[in-house]
Amino acid sequence: MKRSARSRVILGLLQMRASTDPEDNLRRTLAAAERAARRGAQILCTQELFRSQYFCQSEDLASFALAETIPGPSTRAFQLLARKHRVVVIASLFERRAPGLHHNTAVVIDADGSVLGRYRKMHIPDDPLYYEKFYFTPGDLGFRAWRTRYATIGVLICWDQWFPEAARLTALQGAQVLFYPTAIGWHPREKRALGDLQVTSWETIQRAHAIANGCPVAVINRVGHERVAGGEGLEFWGRSFVAGPSGQVLAQAGGAKEETLLVLVDLADVETVRNQWPFLRDRRVDAYGGLTQRWLES
Repeated sequence: MKRSARSRVILGLLQMRASTDPEDNLRRTLAAAERAARRGAQILCTQELFRSQYFCQSEDLASFALAETIPGPSTRAFQLLARKHRVVVIASLFERRAPGLHHNTAVVIDADGSVLGRYRKMHIPDDPLYYEKFYFTPGDLGFRAWRTRYATIGVLICWDQWFPEAARLTALQGAQVLFYPTAIGWHPREKRALGDLQVTSWETIQRAHAIANGCPVAVINRVGHERVAGGEGLEFWGRSFVAGPSGQVLAQAGGAKEETLLVLVDLADVETVRNQWPFLRDRRVDAYGGLTQRWLES
């Protein structure tokens, strides 16, 4: 595969610590994005729900006040930044669609500042301290890929990262890079016994998506210990990373501090790897009808 400078793209992953002030979080994330753009980043992605601490630790009606429309203030701020620095931006937001109707949404902004579209999180968890079903309606836009100035990208969000179907359907629409804005951490009392296993599982499933689909995967997590609902709270483990199309970790952030990870990927590798490992060629699409069923009775 002939390579050129145009096939090389610098990804910028904005791993941040969230404060209790949404305006402060927006201001600091914009500043981090500005710095990353000046350092050469071409596609920037925030962590999941970057404007606030992870409010889904409890079911609290007051938290709906954190939601905003799309377009809205955050979208417009990133549109200005994208246009100024000629960067693509993926911003993860709490979308207010209508009274009583909200989504966990990522807005995709091209390098000219135009909004290409949005992805609404499809898989909504409901676990201790992850009470997302109280807040978010499941996505209704399906799995998407967008042709941006620098690459065709797909976006999925956090809990989506555990489902191979989501990654595959996004890749089949031409995505050359998969982005996963994320908010995942430990229940502190579980960390000693299960912490290493949980992180290993989290990394492995996403590296597997890179291998199975022959494309880079970029994962952007937050850091910090947040006690939104009191008690022990959640300790977010950071470790944002980019895996190459063969699943190799190209770069990874630490687990304790804010960090902007800039990672060079070569999109020519996508075609090379897919030709060498032709998983897409050898799929038995005639035999997969059962995937549309909840369970296959014997």
